Amino acid sequence: MKFNYNGLWKLLIDNNMKKKDIIDRTGISPTTVAKMTKGEAVSLSILGKICKELNSDIGDLICLDKER
Repeated sequence: MKFNYNGLWKLLIDNNMKKKDIIDRTGISPTTVAKMTKGEAVSLSILGKICKELNSDIGDLICLDKER
């Protein structure tokens, strides 16, 4: 099952942030961000940290990629 994190990437752009910024601000690992770039699953606690930092909801970050 693949996931689509385009909402997260759009939020980063809207907030003038790069992937490294979210890594630094949340303490998540670069490996986790790489997994998200590939559409792989990450834990809800990771998504929660990102949501807290970006003042967003999980649905704003991720959706199920139904085409894959």
